[in-house]
This record gives sequence, C-alpha cells and structure tokens, in this order.
Amino acid sequence: MADTVRYYQTGKRKSAIARVWLKPGGGEMTVNRQPVAAYFRLETYRAVIQEPFTVTNTLGQFDVLVTVRGGGPAGQAGAVRHGIAKALLQADQTLRPILKQHGLLTRDPRVKERKKYGQKKARKRFQYSKR
Repeated sequence: MADTVRYYQTGKRKSAIARVWLKPGGGEMTVNRQPVAAYFRLETYRAVIQEPFTVTNTLGQFDVLVTVRGGGPAGQAGAVRHGIAKALLQADQTLRPILKQHGLLTRDPRVKERKKYGQKKARKRFQYSKR
C-alpha cells in the first residue's frame, strides 16, 4: 500500500482552500469524507470540479480525495478545481499546455472588496436625502 503514488496540491479560490490528493484509480471522488454528489448537490459545481479531467481526457483515471474549508459552495468548487488541475500537472507534465490554455492553473485573484467607512457596503453609499 505504501508504494502507491499519490499527488498532493493545494487549490485556492476566494476564501476557500482545498487540499487535493490524486492517485491512479477508477475515478472515485470524495470531498470532506462524503461522495462528491452529496457534498456538491448542484450539477454546475460538479461540472466545475470535473473540468480539468474533461479538458485533459483523464476522466475516470484518478481517484480524488479532497478536504476543503472556508468560503461558500462556489468558492469551494473553484478551489477544488484549481487543486485538481495542479495535481494533474504534477502527475503528467505534458498536460501543462492544455491546462494553461483553459486557465485552470491560474489562481483566480478576485476576492470580496472590503467595506469602507461612511458607506453601506464596499461601494454602495447611504441613501442621499436632500431635505
């Protein structure tokens, strides 16, 4: 069991951080000790997670174990996708051009803008009253 090759990478998106382990197998996915369908109930999130596999034609070739914390479901799905793409690259360097072309190796830098004082939210102002 110790001779099994495992690839580990970290993926990030918004305030979510995903730790991803990839090992050759039959395509089984586990997120926080749950099947991927139970953790990410929406099909769109599952499609986001599987994008690195579909792009590189490696669907069903790796077992995926993920622990993800922070953020909401969209950020977590993006973090898992980023981690899977980085782990796939670690497994096979020839996949780099394909992953790079689809923008899967780049960490999405967009995060929530901070709230400013004297305003209701980050950019929204308090309602102006003339009289």
